[in-house]
Parts: sequence; C-alpha cells; structure tokens
Amino acid sequence: MDRLCVFVFVAVLLWGSPDSAETQQGKSPTIGYLTMASSQRENEETFQRGLRELGYISGKNIRIEWRFAASKPDRVPKLAAELVDSKSDVIVTGGGYECPVAAKNATATIPIVFINISDPVELGFVKGLAHPGGNITGLSNFLLELPGKQLELIKEVIPKVSRVGVISPSLSTPASKARIRELETVGKSLGVLLQVVGVQEQNELKTLFDQATKNRLDAIMILPSPPLGQDNGRLIDLATKKGLPTFLTGRRWTEDGGGLLSYGPSVLDLYNRAAVYVDKILRGAKPGDIPVERPTKFELVINLRTAKQIGLTIPPNVLARADRVIR
Repeated sequence: MDRLCVFVFVAVLLWGSPDSAETQQGKSPTIGYLTMASSQRENEETFQRGLRELGYISGKNIRIEWRFAASKPDRVPKLAAELVDSKSDVIVTGGGYECPVAAKNATATIPIVFINISDPVELGFVKGLAHPGGNITGLSNFLLELPGKQLELIKEVIPKVSRVGVISPSLSTPASKARIRELETVGKSLGVLLQVVGVQEQNELKTLFDQATKNRLDAIMILPSPPLGQDNGRLIDLATKKGLPTFLTGRRWTEDGGGLLSYGPSVLDLYNRAAVYVDKILRGAKPGDIPVERPTKFELVINLRTAKQIGLTIPPNVLARADRVIR
C-alpha cells in the first residue's frame, strides 16, 4: 500500500509539472514571441527568467519562436502569420500596439498574451478586464491615477511651474477623457494650468507642438499614445531644443530618447509576470477566463544629462527617490 501511495504521489507531481505539457502533446510547447522593436535584450531575458522560475527552459521543455519587427509596422502582420504557421501554443506580444492587433487578426484560436498595453478594453482587445473573453488576455500599463502623480512630480521638480502642455492621444475616447479629468483635478489643486493637445496622426505632431509652445509652457507631459509611440523621440528633441523639460511614462524614452524624467509601471515587472500567464495557458486555462492585470510596480528614471542641457537642477529629494539616474 505504501508503495502504491508513493507511485500515485509521484505520478501526480509529474502530471502537474511543466514537463506534463510535453508528455500530453508529444512535443515541447511552442511559445511565439512578437515585438514591434528590434530585440530588447533586457525584456526578453526578463521574460525567460520568469519562465525558468516556473520550470520552463527554452530548448529543454519549451521552444520559443522569436519575431522582431525592427520598428517597421508593415512587417508585423507577416511575422504574426509566421507564428501561427509555426503552430505556436501561445503567442506573446511584447511592446507595440501593432503586435496584438496583428496577432488577433491572424488567429481566433491560439491564445495571445499582450504585455504593456495602455487600455485593452478601449483598444478592443478584450471585453473586460475581469473577464476578457475570446483568445486574448495579458498585462496592462493603464492606471487612471498615474497622470496625476506625474503632474505632482513636475511640481516637485519645477516648484514655480504654472503651465504644462499635455500631449495626449485622441481626446474623444473614454480613457483619454478620464485621464484628462484626473489631470485637471490635480492641476487645479496644484495651481497648474494645462494646455491639452490631442494628437492622432504623426504628421500633426510638429504643428500642434509649435502651437502649444507659443503659450510659454514650463514643461511638456507626453501621455502614452499608440499612434505616436515610435515618434516620441522627435517630440522630445523638439522640446529639448526649446529648453522645455519632458515628462513621460515609458522608461526607455528617458534612458535612450533623452526625456528628462519618466514615472510609470516597471516594464520589466510586466515581462516577468507575463510568464505566469503563459504557464496558466499551457496548463489548460482559457485566456478569456484569465483577468487582465494592471501594474503593481513603478519606477522613477531621471536623465541628468538632459537636465544639464536645458539648465534645470533636479531637487535632491526627488533625485534620492529615483530608481535610476542617467548621468
């Protein structure tokens, strides 16, 4: 009897391990990975580390098909189709609004996990955060209170700030309206006037930016915008040349794009947590039943090189709270 119990116990452990997916299917599961950018090593390594923590090792009990669009949107649909043709068991889209769109258009059956998407309900990826429905779920970077917290940071960095330009996606969507209402409430409490500019197309950017800077702005806040994501660098460059500090959500635009300060969700934390979604799906969970999660970890990044370029001194109390300082 004791031997029988031990046998059953071991069998249950093996059936519940990541290797069970290989046993049941006769092959290692395939994870398709699609991103708008070229390889961003830190993101991919963080995702794989999350998988290893759950027992999944690339080349041993899983296979990963990597696809990078190198910032060329026209390549994304073809790459998504390749992942479908490669019989991926789950497709992970890391970065870039175009990627989950292409993956969703390419398949209605293969589970899709998106990472770092602003508002998946408004963008039409899921029916709701708690019950996504369909074949897609993932991790959102959307938090209604975030723009207000960013505005409070601007006030700390520039105590005499009185006018802030806000570059936003279309102002007619529910999420955009909610963000602006939150910003206006916080701005009123801080004594800061906002000039909000809605931008839907990249070719509108310079005209609207020039129009905004005529009003003697003290700073520019750039809200996340799928249509403008790849063009943030040009906007930051325009602002810096005019001596205007730029405040953003995405860390990479402060590290690599020259933005002054970013405060927002930790992208690496989202990539790490995406592995949990993959694990649940490979174990049989339906993506439509897995709730979309919001960010839980945030990071402050300050670019002192940009601060020096525009002649701005970052207060020591803000500098001390930074997760990363670029010198």
